[in-house]
Amino acid sequence: MIEEWSEFNVAMAGATAALAGLVIVAASVNIAEIVKSRTLTARLLAGIAALVLALAVSAIGLVPGLDLTWYGVLIVAAALFAAVFQVNVTRLIARDPNPADRARPLKYLIGFLPLAAYLVAGVMVAVGHLSGLHLAAAGCLLAIVSAIVVSWVALVEVLR
Repeated sequence: MIEEWSEFNVAMAGATAALAGLVIVAASVNIAEIVKSRTLTARLLAGIAALVLALAVSAIGLVPGLDLTWYGVLIVAAALFAAVFQVNVTRLIARDPNPADRARPLKYLIGFLPLAAYLVAGVMVAVGHLSGLHLAAAGCLLAIVSAIVVSWVALVEVLR
């Protein structure tokens, strides 16, 4: 079943790798402003970690002869590793002393969406539910969207 996903995985591995690189390069443009924020650097790191998660899951899905159970286990392991960065961001945002920040939950919830999709997908794939591969694809797309949103904030909104 994984072989049927090879074209998707090739496309997503390339797209997420390129986007992660672009986010890093683009962040360097506003780096002086970005590092002034306690939370923004961590949010960028979590966004890049989500892209690396999508890259890793897509690349692992291209390994010839990979057993579905192992693929599911590796998806879960990769998602848990990426979750470390998102949990750190959540803690930093929750401790942010700015009381005018009404969008606080939105700042970190978007980062948990791809992680949740990947965690559930990994468990489903590991136990043999092939629909978990569709959920992994959704996780990949959610990782791209969340990274783009965080990048927009870091690159544009920080200058307002």
